[in-house]
Amino acid sequence: MKITDLQPKLIWECFDEITKVPRPTFHLDKMREFLVGWADRHGIPCSTDSVGNVMMAKPATPGHENAPRIILQGHQDMVAEKRGDKEHNFLTDPITTIVDGDWVKADGTTLGADNGMGCAAAMAVLIDDTLVHGPLQCLFTVDEEQGLTGANGLQSGFVEGDILLNLDSEEHGQLVIGCAGGKITVCELGYTPEPAPADLKWYEITLDHFKGGHSGMEIGLGRGNANQQLCRFIWEWGKSERYALASVDGGNLANAIPRECHAVIGVEAAKAGEFEECVQKYSDMIHAEYLLAENPDFIFKAEEVEAPAEVIDEKMARNLVAAVFACPNGVQGMSRAVEGLIETSDNLASIKMPEKGKIVVTVHQRSSVDSRRDEIADRVKALFEMIGAQVRFEDPYVGWAPNPDSKVLKVAEESFETLFGYKPRVEALHAGLECGLFLEKMPGLDMISFGPTLKDIHSPSEKANIPSVADFWKFLTDILRRLA
Repeated sequence: MKITDLQPKLIWECFDEITKVPRPTFHLDKMREFLVGWADRHGIPCSTDSVGNVMMAKPATPGHENAPRIILQGHQDMVAEKRGDKEHNFLTDPITTIVDGDWVKADGTTLGADNGMGCAAAMAVLIDDTLVHGPLQCLFTVDEEQGLTGANGLQSGFVEGDILLNLDSEEHGQLVIGCAGGKITVCELGYTPEPAPADLKWYEITLDHFKGGHSGMEIGLGRGNANQQLCRFIWEWGKSERYALASVDGGNLANAIPRECHAVIGVEAAKAGEFEECVQKYSDMIHAEYLLAENPDFIFKAEEVEAPAEVIDEKMARNLVAAVFACPNGVQGMSRAVEGLIETSDNLASIKMPEKGKIVVTVHQRSSVDSRRDEIADRVKALFEMIGAQVRFEDPYVGWAPNPDSKVLKVAEESFETLFGYKPRVEALHAGLECGLFLEKMPGLDMISFGPTLKDIHSPSEKANIPSVADFWKFLTDILRRLA
């Protein structure tokens, strides 16, 4: 079965078209061209702005011209993550979709249902002439997954409305009325390349096949951070033993929990047997620690490799390992205002060596309290400055304060209970949505966020629940009818 065989056919056909367009964050020229061309083919008024946002408009169903003006909003970009053994170029290759029972997934890559499904729903509304609705505008923003470029750069008057429906949530039955703000901390370290010691035996240490996932929505599930756990092992070994570190590479994106990390390390030849035993003991230990939180078949191993030509100077190597091991990571505080909501978190997202003599560590902070977000970012800054890093902050974004008196929320609650026979959960999220920025630019805008059920977003295990997509479509179109 293909996804174009699924129901509701219109939304799945639109999503299928989207999966064929390469659209990783910061590389959205092809997606913008696709959207503009798609609008032209369907005779839909369309415009773009200076940052790449696309807006399409549809007049009200006759007789409903005076209904509240609605903005349907989703983002164009997707998180580009793949399995280590998967050959895929996100700049050129389409996503290969697979129907597996009640789920749609991709072949070894992220699916891009975050937020391709929201964009597909808006497109389906635009071309479905059977629907009843008021005046509609559909906004497709750029670079939501990192930088929030589209929401930050949105100019006054590009879209206008009374109510915004953000189609970027990932659980059917959940109505979102607030979200966390965030910040990215980038720590750049210089090191002195030194000739690799000739008397050492060399290994590549690998930690792979952690679950990873969304660094906001899934940060509270107790999953492992591959960067921190690998450096924990090296730090433990280095407490009593000599080693040299040639390279370390882990994680990719700021908003994804790192699933894998690799390091090339040299140990004294006489200690090789002891080192290999230590690797096995550590593997057994972390498998026990993450028994209920991680994939049971995740890998921690060391394989002998050829000696590298150069290594990181000893002082920086040890400082780097210690700082990564000590870095705040995971849940840092729970909300006192909303029971069960994570208030503040930190994701030790990536360690990269982009060029000779340079190491870059990226850490992503989230919080519903801006001062706590800044505090955690400053703690990371203080830690890495102690080992000589140049630290900068990137892409700060504000949270979205909940409005429990929202009029569109009341309409959505009534619709949901009528359609499905139970009350939806009304929640704030520990994740970044663009809604806070929209509210800054359009004060008084009434907003909620909802979507179908998606699992394991920001990871190659991402999948969309087929029955929930049908319910999502039914819910969205009923809200539009009620608002009209």
